[in-house]
Amino acid sequence: MIRDPQAFSQALQSIERHVRERLIPSEAEVEARDEVPPQLVAEMASLGYFGWSIPEEWGGQGMTTEELVLAAMALSQASVAFRARVGTNTGIGSEALVADGTPEQKARYLPRLASGEITGAFALTEPETGSDATALRTRAERDGSDYLLTGTKCFITNAPLAGLFTVLARTDPEQAGAHGISAFLVERDTPGLQTGQPYKKMGQAGSPVSEVHFDQCRVPAANLIGGREGQGFKTAMKVLNKQRIHLAALCTGPAIRMLEEAMRWTTQRHQFGQPVAQFQLVQALIADCQTDIQAARALILQTARQRDEGEDVSLQASVCKYFASEMCGRVADRCVQMLGGSGYIHGHPIERFYRDVRLFRLYEGTSQIHQLNIAKRTLAAFEAQQGRL
Repeated sequence: MIRDPQAFSQALQSIERHVRERLIPSEAEVEARDEVPPQLVAEMASLGYFGWSIPEEWGGQGMTTEELVLAAMALSQASVAFRARVGTNTGIGSEALVADGTPEQKARYLPRLASGEITGAFALTEPETGSDATALRTRAERDGSDYLLTGTKCFITNAPLAGLFTVLARTDPEQAGAHGISAFLVERDTPGLQTGQPYKKMGQAGSPVSEVHFDQCRVPAANLIGGREGQGFKTAMKVLNKQRIHLAALCTGPAIRMLEEAMRWTTQRHQFGQPVAQFQLVQALIADCQTDIQAARALILQTARQRDEGEDVSLQASVCKYFASEMCGRVADRCVQMLGGSGYIHGHPIERFYRDVRLFRLYEGTSQIHQLNIAKRTLAAFEAQQGRL
């Protein structure tokens, strides 16, 4: 749902212009420095990027799901680092608070997240419980008016620079699985919290990721999201359902950019007396890329609109993330192929994106986990339908 088509069209054009004029020209600098320059972070903050999906009453733009995915497709046509820098605030770093936070929690943190004053991070994954999030081992033991958190999280985007962590921990060790898991808001300067050194990664330079360690980390009970124990996994699923649609859009932007870069190269590069783009086998690669991109975009927009209408999109969100992340990998591979040896040389945008987008098939649920989830939900719907006949 787009609330004001004319105003949103202007906002989208502004994002596209900023991406084209400021962010894309800075991509090489971001990779060389392995960070987004502070002046560009400040620019994105001033343009409201950190608060896209945070409600207007808390200082954000209150974007609908459809508006968010369109903005994400535009921003993610620049280096992955830029959208990652703001993406946790407008996604998993704030969504738990938006969905289930108390009024006091929202008033305290959402305006600071929306402005970019602080960066949020979502701490769910653990070394021994990657795809099975319900098996997490981080403990939260009640101690008077506080909780003591102990455990380790891994692969946490923006952890090295985050000021606020949404942490999933087990408050009831007697209950297995999703039961007994609670969500907490933990500020960086809380004693007992420590982040590790940023990982050295295959790609996504400029997007810091690290472990987060909790050693008897004392968190006020007032920072239990929603004020109720045992609701953390339900909160996490609310976060991930929306984030998977968001991430699908963030997979589609790079695919659009890579295809444009490949067409720019193949129309300028000549072989056998004609542009490479005129060869039919190259045109087949272009056609496959365009078809994949269009299919992903249509699927994402359809699912975003369904969510805005209040429908349960648990299945569709998983389909979106699975299809778009796999699609982006296919497009990346084809675009390298179109450039030949030049596509393998460091420094070309396609070579960088080829490394950057490989991660899309791993986080927010691996492709294999989504296959299982999609099949499970599809079979359940079929059996329910058969039972009604």
